[in-house]
Amino acid sequence: MVDQNFMSHLFEGVYVVDKSRKIVFWNEGSENITGYRADEVVNRFCYHNILQHVDQDGNELCFNGCPLHHTLETKAVNHGHVFLKHKEGYRVPVSVKTIPMLDDHGDVVGAIEVFTDERFQRNIIKENESLKDELMKDALTQIANRRYFEYSLVQAIEQHKLFNKSFGILLFDIDHFKHVNDTYGHLVGDEILKIVAKSLSSSTKKSDIISRWGGEEFIGLFEVDTTKDLKSIAERLRNLVNNSTYTTKDNVTISVTISIGGALFKENIKDKFLIDQADQALYQSKQNGRNQTTIAS
Repeated sequence: MVDQNFMSHLFEGVYVVDKSRKIVFWNEGSENITGYRADEVVNRFCYHNILQHVDQDGNELCFNGCPLHHTLETKAVNHGHVFLKHKEGYRVPVSVKTIPMLDDHGDVVGAIEVFTDERFQRNIIKENESLKDELMKDALTQIANRRYFEYSLVQAIEQHKLFNKSFGILLFDIDHFKHVNDTYGHLVGDEILKIVAKSLSSSTKKSDIISRWGGEEFIGLFEVDTTKDLKSIAERLRNLVNNSTYTTKDNVTISVTISIGGALFKENIKDKFLIDQADQALYQSKQNGRNQTTIAS
């Protein structure tokens, strides 16, 4: 039998389901990572899609590709990297391991899922001391601000000159954000900004940079070699945000989408021109119906 007293105090998230996929145990680590208390999930079924697991392409795994379901069916131990939805609406990258529980006859009676918050492993808080300085952070979203991005862009251009390191930038704009503010108020708008900021910053490599650019816009700098690579990153981030929602105190669910414009750095162009290219591409995405990506040619 599983020692639930031991699992209760693990840092990792651990939950147990019976053969019918009913959740029978939910530890403190699960509460800390997901925001859901045990009494909110125990005796519910995991296929109710509480955590809305998606892969990096935004595919919903609960209905097609659930590692826990596969373990129950096959007795196999599964490993994977997925994104769960926190109770507050933003995405959290987690590494997942699912383990079968067998009786004395070797028959499956349940399964255990162990998941670890990858944000700590990835050291999302940048090592650069200037980012730790509050002057380099956006006060609302707690990610890098415009000043830090502009500094980083100059550094990236210098590194390109010295080491030929390629990179590109992406501009992100929250769709219909003015309507959200006008309809639900600025406090709800602030929560939407936090959701997008966390989803973007938690889903990028340590070498990448996500900053708040201003208003409802965010900007990112990515080490890539081609426009195809840049668009692939943009689409992954767009799909992740597209699966995020916010629920108001009146129980109204607001869906969040973003439009993206990007540009790859090319020889001898200035930082302002690069940003202008990305901005024009973003405008094209919005003109074409929003919730899409355009990369400058």
